[in-house]
Amino acid sequence: MEELGAEDFEGDRLKRPGTWAVGFLASWCPFCRAFRPKIEKRSGRFPFPLALADLSDEESPLWDSLHVEVVPTLVVFRDGQPVWRRDGRPGAGLDERDLDALATAVA
Repeated sequence: MEELGAEDFEGDRLKRPGTWAVGFLASWCPFCRAFRPKIEKRSGRFPFPLALADLSDEESPLWDSLHVEVVPTLVVFRDGQPVWRRDGRPGAGLDERDLDALATAVA
């Protein structure tokens, strides 16, 4: 699974063509640590690339440019534009149901 950095984005756009799902995670987030193995396990089952972006640095410009308020967050980009989003629930994060929603939203 590819790891993306702030340099892979321009404002709220992903600098990649096609459809991409990106999971925004932070190493200090317990919900992200629990969600990461789930997303990694399912990554090969999607008909589009799934990448991770590390938001462990609270000064990362991605927090503001993508309006991320809670991690983990999933965003689908189509030709660079965000087209679908699932923000983590405060106190709960994301789970398998959110990955199912990702699969059906983009299908």
